[in-house]
Amino acid sequence: MPMTTFVAGIVLSLALGALLAGLWVRTRMAAEEARTASDAALSAADAARPMADTLDRIESHIRGFESQRQHMLGGLEHQLTALSRETVALSQALRVPNSRGRWGELTLRRVAELAGMVAYCDFFEQETDPAGSGARQRPDMLVKLPGGRTLAVDAKVPLAAYLDAEAATDDGARKTALDRHAQQLARHIGQLGGREYWAQFQPAPEMVVLFLAGDHFLSAALERDPDLLEKALARKVVLATPVTLISVLKGVAYSWRQERLAENAGELRRIAAEFYDRLRGFAEAYADSGRHLARAIDAYNRSAGSWDARVLPSLRRMRDLGAGGADEAPQLPRVDAAAREPQSPSSAVPAVSHPPGVDRPA
Repeated sequence: MPMTTFVAGIVLSLALGALLAGLWVRTRMAAEEARTASDAALSAADAARPMADTLDRIESHIRGFESQRQHMLGGLEHQLTALSRETVALSQALRVPNSRGRWGELTLRRVAELAGMVAYCDFFEQETDPAGSGARQRPDMLVKLPGGRTLAVDAKVPLAAYLDAEAATDDGARKTALDRHAQQLARHIGQLGGREYWAQFQPAPEMVVLFLAGDHFLSAALERDPDLLEKALARKVVLATPVTLISVLKGVAYSWRQERLAENAGELRRIAAEFYDRLRGFAEAYADSGRHLARAIDAYNRSAGSWDARVLPSLRRMRDLGAGGADEAPQLPRVDAAAREPQSPSSAVPAVSHPPGVDRPA
């Protein structure tokens, strides 16, 4: 029994030792694996740190962009609100006849400036008749045409119905408002034709120009009343938008340039005739100076001949007798060049005929 117990104790000790050795090995392996995993995690964290920094910067930029976008949206909303208020104010102002008329006059003046016709246009402020009917006594602009003629231009156009059409929220209301716009324009054409400005500003072509400050005003009326142009021409009223009126005024400006060229041609002929007479007087004085120069040369040659024939021999004899100095008296050279006689102006230059009605200068 003691031997058996001893052997059993040894076996148990060996088993416990093996078990402890296995646990120690496993503990060491787990520690190594943990240390390896920690090193790998640290390496991965080091590798991912630049990417994390980049993502942080991108996120910061995105936040900045979002802040700017919010600021811009706020400013845009403020501007849209202000634009809406100004649009409403402009629409209300255009409903007032005086404001609408003033706007038409300013646009008309700008068109004349673009066409280069301000110097040939007379502008008038708004005036109504003393009776208070609102009828215009004078047009907004008188265009001076070559030949002393004038062309009347009126810029007062009713726009209330058109503004109602622009403010309409459905097609039915818009069409109704555009019908009223065409009717108001046709009625104004009839009133304007009845004033007969061409009779008041004679001589003048038998027509008056009705200026609409926007092409859309005319196109909207023609959309509802295609015969509006024919009705206007029957009343001797020409409908014009900024584009068409600029074309008309450009044509008038070209006519004025041709008129000035014709006037300048007559003035140039008069100046040429005057210059010819002055040049002829200058040529006569020049020829006279040449004749005087020829006489001076002849007088010099005669004096030189007298010096050689009569004075110089006496000086030489006095020198030979010891009365003179050591130097011999000089001889005077003879001048053989002669002044050229200029041609007569009547033979050198063809005669210039004077234009009719232009007197020859004295």
